[in-house]
Amino acid sequence: MASDSFNSSSSSFILVGIPGLESFSTWLGVLFCSAYVMALVGNGAVLLVTGLDKSLCAPTHRLLAMLAGTDVVLVSAVTPKMLGVLWLSHARVGTVACFAQMFLVHSTTSVESGLLLAMAVDRYVAICHPLRYHAMLSAHTIAQLGLAIVLRAVLVVVPLAGLVTSLPFCGSRAVPHSYCEHLAVARLACASPAPTALYSMAASSLIAGMDVAVVGVSYAMILRAVPGQESRRKALGTCGSHLCVVLLFYVPGLASIYAQHGGSAIPAPARVLLANLYLALPATLNPLVYSLRTRRIRQALLRMLLPSRARAGHSSPCFARQVHPCQGRTSCIPRECPC
Repeated sequence: MASDSFNSSSSSFILVGIPGLESFSTWLGVLFCSAYVMALVGNGAVLLVTGLDKSLCAPTHRLLAMLAGTDVVLVSAVTPKMLGVLWLSHARVGTVACFAQMFLVHSTTSVESGLLLAMAVDRYVAICHPLRYHAMLSAHTIAQLGLAIVLRAVLVVVPLAGLVTSLPFCGSRAVPHSYCEHLAVARLACASPAPTALYSMAASSLIAGMDVAVVGVSYAMILRAVPGQESRRKALGTCGSHLCVVLLFYVPGLASIYAQHGGSAIPAPARVLLANLYLALPATLNPLVYSLRTRRIRQALLRMLLPSRARAGHSSPCFARQVHPCQGRTSCIPRECPC
């Protein structure tokens, strides 16, 4: 594994990989390659189905497609280069490419956090205002929401990228990481990385804290609006997949953020592995835990894979008589129907 130091005249960084686990680099590469393939196949299937099947136009489906696209960008920004480091010792990465990877990683994780927040709001509207669901969350509204989420990510990450790129690098450029993690790069600078670390911690805590708070408030409002234990259990049952995705993202994410800022208190292999899992795990499991478990997406995928069998068994009504969960009366509620 290439890890020699070189001076500031170089226009490249050297990615060390996972420090202390060089002897396991082949097997670690197999693990992350498998996760990458699963992420591409799962999220690619969601994007393909939602793009080709015109009946998948509900707000939930649009948000799931946006989540799948974000996950594809995130893992593709990191994993191919990581596999080159682990398997082929292609550790050199250009300065511009390093900073671009850094920007993509942080912007896409911020976008994913915003999408999970939007999905919580989507669940609240679907459960408590089903008759106004499509009107409140129209295609135009979802597009504006997605644009606002991306804009927020850019506004937060641009200052961080500016702080890192403005640092002078006059010593070693061997990054003790498998990708261009911003703190690992900033700590190589001749100047103090404290402003970068402080801004990173504040921005990450603010975004994660705000989004988690809104998700919590959404579920609290659902529980407050739905009368009776049985109705609450059924309402939360429809949100179980979203809750699992939220935990998959925020638990390793927050652990990784505070581990990176923990410095020498946490061993380097643990910090790097945690950061890698934070990027790979949600993107790999999101389609299995949430997207492909959505009934309409699953049915559409089966129709594409098994068209003759799907036609034989496809006869489900779009509307069903259900008890309005918030108002306690029977009403005709759409069940993820074509728009």
